[in-house]
Amino acid sequence: MLAKKTSKNQLTLPKDIVSEFADIEYFDVSVKGRAIILKPVRITPEGETLDDIRNKLKKLGISEKDVTDAVTWSRKRKS
Repeated sequence: MLAKKTSKNQLTLPKDIVSEFADIEYFDVSVKGRAIILKPVRITPEGETLDDIRNKLKKLGISEKDVTDAVTWSRKRKS
């Protein structure tokens, strides 16, 4: 399928493609080689997001100390 770039640098996506993502309003756009990659993104209310992350960490058994240790490890200088 073809997508047309308009004079305002906007892409018109084919209806068949858009219908696959009917409930998606935003896409993360990146480039890989000569390809444009569109990944669907869901925007959630600000307050919900942090609670969802905390609940997921709790279900995975990841503690606050684990997160602190990971941040400390990632900030170490490479020799």
